[in-house]
Amino acid sequence: MPIVAGCLAAYGIDPDAISHLQPLKSVRKTSLSVLNSAPEVAVKEDVETGTHIDPSLKEVLYNPTYETMFAPEFGPVNPFKTQQMAAPRNMLSGYAEPAHLNDFMFEQQRRTFSTFGYALDPSVDSSQVSSSSYIGAVEEAEKKKGLTVFESGLKKEKRKRVKGGDASEIDSFLGPWAKYQDEKDVAKPSEEEQKELDEITAKRQKRGKNEEEAPAEEKTILHVKDAYDYQGRSYLHVPQDVGINLRSAEIPDKCYLPKKQLHVWTGHTKGVSAIRLFPGSGHLLLSCSMDCKIKLWEVYSDRRCLRTFIGHSKAVRDICFNNTGTQFLSAGYDRYLKLWDSETGQCISRFTNRKVPYCVKFNPDEDKQNLFVAGMSDKKIVQWDIRSGEVVQEYDRHLGAVNTITFVDENRRFVSTSDDKSLRVWEWDIPVDFKYIAEPSMHSMPAVTLSPSGKWLACQSMDNQILIFGAQNRFRLNKKKVFKGHMVAGYALLSSTTKLYHRIKAHDKVCISALWHPHETSKVITCGWDGQIKLWD
Repeated sequence: MPIVAGCLAAYGIDPDAISHLQPLKSVRKTSLSVLNSAPEVAVKEDVETGTHIDPSLKEVLYNPTYETMFAPEFGPVNPFKTQQMAAPRNMLSGYAEPAHLNDFMFEQQRRTFSTFGYALDPSVDSSQVSSSSYIGAVEEAEKKKGLTVFESGLKKEKRKRVKGGDASEIDSFLGPWAKYQDEKDVAKPSEEEQKELDEITAKRQKRGKNEEEAPAEEKTILHVKDAYDYQGRSYLHVPQDVGINLRSAEIPDKCYLPKKQLHVWTGHTKGVSAIRLFPGSGHLLLSCSMDCKIKLWEVYSDRRCLRTFIGHSKAVRDICFNNTGTQFLSAGYDRYLKLWDSETGQCISRFTNRKVPYCVKFNPDEDKQNLFVAGMSDKKIVQWDIRSGEVVQEYDRHLGAVNTITFVDENRRFVSTSDDKSLRVWEWDIPVDFKYIAEPSMHSMPAVTLSPSGKWLACQSMDNQILIFGAQNRFRLNKKKVFKGHMVAGYALLSSTTKLYHRIKAHDKVCISALWHPHETSKVITCGWDGQIKLWD
């Protein structure tokens, strides 16, 4: 073997590399080892320092120690946790311990805390109460000796009255009406209070001045070259060269559905509130707008804007011609009603009762053209006389702002609708309504018109319906004639029976008014909040 090892070394081979190829050495002596069948094994409790509890457990069947209960879930304690985060919590805001507290005691301490600012600490034994047993205003608790709101503190002395004297002497006897002895007859404000009062009164006076501002200055703009033609006739003269007799008193029997748009009047910069045709002929169109202006337009020939009336400082709500069309009234949100001359554009009169007028109507009778009524925002219908400029009657029965006034029964009566969802019928010049219509199912009706025959009233209800009331005697609702199929805001609806005949997308915004021409019953004029007035045929 030494020779083989030397040869391997001579060839540069490590003998250990082929040691597994060498034969085993013969062992002459064999010894038996002793095997322990029950060795000593380390117990689990000796290895682990504590028992781990699953943090998701809701119930533990033995009494664990504090360290076991609140040991970290994994690894050592997080040194970066704040004291608040490291504190034990069983709810989002902290750790709540169940405690029994009498309902009366809880309410007593709650009221004491809300009244005096202190209460007993519920975690302290109530038998060992001291200054440290209170939370909140501890000084106040010491001052009041911990009294609750239900415990009597200092007894209040009853105020004494001045002796009433002898009951037999009527003049000097005061009885139970005698004053208290410490009662002061006149309360004078201190200097600071007097300053505050002066400031308040000064502000009120300023407000009053703002409300009583002078009416806006009235002016007019004529848009045509000449106000009169070669015969001295103004634009109020009814034209005779338009292919139709505009002076005819006959009312056409039939109405025809408009199919196309003929013309668009543009000039108002804001939404149009109302449009009115010239009485009788319909050759002129009057419009009022939220841009505070009133405009007069031609319906025939060039369809020009003839005149602009400027005189309201706020949006104009309603307009109304008199019977001849020579004058018209305008009602604005600046609380003024103004009477204008249609031909010259001059403002003749101004009327106001410091409330916003929502609608205005001349009395249609020829002998009462000096009288007009206006529905106001303060629930009243006010009647003015143009000649004197005074209020001559007030109809005060509505419970909401008055929206419409419509004359019926040969102008002996008028019908009014209001935000109070009612319809009232009045005798002219009698301030008590003789007919009151209001149902739980009714809605407010902001637009009302009389049929040409004078027998029916069509009322636009805010529940997307047009209701028909009889305009003679009983003023009953005709339930068989109810017009449906349109939304109140957005579309102009044209119908003559309860069947919907035609729908026109008239304006991009709310279509607020639609008028049939009195002589050409295929023509309809609409206006909307897009500032446009359109003629349809």
